[in-house]
Amino acid sequence: MSIPFAEALKKLRADNDFSQRELAERMYVTRSTVARWESGSRLPDAAMIVRLAQCLGTDVNTLLSAALESEDAPNVIMVDDRKIFLAGALPILEEVLPNAIVTGFIKPSEALDYARANRIALAFLDIEMDKTSGLNLCRELLTLNPRTNVIYLTAYSEYAFDAWSTGASGFTLKPITVDSVREQLRNLRYPFSLGSADPYEE
Repeated sequence: MSIPFAEALKKLRADNDFSQRELAERMYVTRSTVARWESGSRLPDAAMIVRLAQCLGTDVNTLLSAALESEDAPNVIMVDDRKIFLAGALPILEEVLPNAIVTGFIKPSEALDYARANRIALAFLDIEMDKTSGLNLCRELLTLNPRTNVIYLTAYSEYAFDAWSTGASGFTLKPITVDSVREQLRNLRYPFSLGSADPYEE
């Protein structure tokens, strides 16, 4: 008899002596995301399960075999090389997009790997990162999926002109707020539905 995914995750987390918050920080998701995985109300996709296995030091098949197939929720990513910004911004995205799979990355290369394995509906990208420009990352994401919506995040308004030239849907200044994210969602090039929690509705 296979162990349900939620129970397997809770046991592995306990074996590693991680709190939900500590696991969330290592995975670049919010604590509430981990809580939903452990309650059984949400299953991570295969790429996220691979990351979990690496983080928890277990064979990926242990988690894959315990997980059910599929997750129809849209994938939303945020890429910023500052952990402190991700920690503050990811809960805002989860509040505005409660039915989406929201995942953060500090390394653009990991975000691209994730995008190769998953169809990204919306990407929030920092423009000025250490080694990779968010403008270049946008172009690579759109090569993988031309219907990915991209919203740039930056503290510098002078980037606005360059941002529009890459095919992005929007541009907003840091720090983000619930209202600023909702405003950007109204202008997506390729709107996506979140059912009863649709953010396009007032």
